[in-house]
Amino acid sequence: MGRWFYDNIIEPGKLPMLLALASFVLTFAVTRTVTRLIRAGRGPFRNITPGGLHIHHVVPGVVLTVVGGFGATGSGQYGLAAAGFAIVFGAGAGLVLDEFALIVHIDDVYWTEEGRKSVEVVVLAIALGALVLGGFSPLGVDTLTPEERQSRTVFLLTLALNFVLVLITLAKGKLRMALIGTLVPFVAVFGALRLARPGSLWARRCYRERPRARARAALRSYRHDRRWDRPRRRFQDLIGGAPDRPARSRSR
Repeated sequence: MGRWFYDNIIEPGKLPMLLALASFVLTFAVTRTVTRLIRAGRGPFRNITPGGLHIHHVVPGVVLTVVGGFGATGSGQYGLAAAGFAIVFGAGAGLVLDEFALIVHIDDVYWTEEGRKSVEVVVLAIALGALVLGGFSPLGVDTLTPEERQSRTVFLLTLALNFVLVLITLAKGKLRMALIGTLVPFVAVFGALRLARPGSLWARRCYRERPRARARAALRSYRHDRRWDRPRRRFQDLIGGAPDRPARSRSR
């Protein structure tokens, strides 16, 4: 029955990915809802603080991710075990990435400006998972014809070219475009051809003796951030909740 479902209802091999992504999104949504209720003092939910130690949900998230990952690796491609471990892995990943900013800063920045990184990473992970479910393969392998895939030279050259474009995009300070570019080569091409962001590795190395390029990069970055910063922040607040406002220092 499980094999028939794989072969006739969904593309073979994609059901565990679908279940993991669905579990990931649902876990993140439930977690953010609960944390926002705790923050507002509503409902029966409270922080878990045994012995005065605040246990963040990244802790059970790591446990679930390890159990789901190792379980899925050893359970095979088909069957209820693979589906179950995929759900466990997705739930664990949702708990971990919801506190991604805490891991980066090694500090409880959940409701601060730095905590917005968690929402960005979760949205990006959902986008990448959806692209994989849609049939996109890393570094543009899915765009090759069967004849090109059989040609080892063409295959390796395509992988190398796309990989270099992703690295250039990453060096130009465009992390999101680099990650999406691993699945959609056109995005990596676009990111590699555009000006680097100020302060990026590419800008420090290649724009050192090019003041006009530095000025153009700074101006383009300013215009981009001014145009998209407010809509992005509103979207993040809608999903994860607005961060706490910093306390104003009183002048004496």
